[in-house]
Amino acid sequence: MIRIQNLSFAYRKKLVFDGLSLQFEAGHVYGLLGKNGTGKSSLLRNIAGLLAPKSGSINVNGFTPFQRLPLFLEDVYMVPEEFYLPDIPIADFLQHSAAFYPRFNQAQFSNYMSVFEVPADNTLQNMSYGQKKKVLISFALATNAKILLMDEPTNGLDIMSKSQFRKILAEALDEERCIIISTHQVKDLENLIDRITVIDEGKILFDENVDEITRKLSFRFAYDNADAASALYSESLLRGHVIVAPNTEGEESKLDLELLYKAIVTNPDKITKLFQS
Repeated sequence: MIRIQNLSFAYRKKLVFDGLSLQFEAGHVYGLLGKNGTGKSSLLRNIAGLLAPKSGSINVNGFTPFQRLPLFLEDVYMVPEEFYLPDIPIADFLQHSAAFYPRFNQAQFSNYMSVFEVPADNTLQNMSYGQKKKVLISFALATNAKILLMDEPTNGLDIMSKSQFRKILAEALDEERCIIISTHQVKDLENLIDRITVIDEGKILFDENVDEITRKLSFRFAYDNADAASALYSESLLRGHVIVAPNTEGEESKLDLELLYKAIVTNPDKITKLFQS
């Protein structure tokens, strides 16, 4: 669905990527993790065709994104972290925007807005940032575009709204759709994402599916200081430690994305060696 080969991209003299290669398939929700400024948003914009690579190639369903052909655009939608919506009623926004997406579904949009508890008769500029984001997310999902790119989608959402977001995203996923979410709020999405990609300094630091992660790593509580000392990553609590360790016993444990990310960035060589074995 998406093939990225030897991608290099720079803002003038500031190199963001150099030789980046990745692929994304339909039927999955990908989590794109990394510190601010590591290139997550730039990668999404390259995939959407909003930025042009310096070298290398991006193929999205047979299209080169930066050519911005109509058949490409009708099947790709990006929810940016920062956005502007015009001072018009929601109904007018739909009238002007939905026509660009042949599979847009009004009933789905109305359902998502209902789940988000956003009144459909509002004017966009009279809404808070969080409400505007709910409208944009609802519209994005209702386009039924096969490629959905989301940059920090839970920023600006309160606790209840984040729960609503998880609900409608789970409903919207199907075997033909690829969803890529760039985020640093990993706790909001760890039950939805099925593949984790970590970018650091423009390089792929880690790229594995969740099943493989939980097969090779154990996320658990440890009372023994020796367990903590030998772990790939540990955090001290009042009565022990939470740790990430090699899953030598084949035990089942619940993925903790926050701990995983910390383990990857603090101990990348050992994590890489473990997953290459």
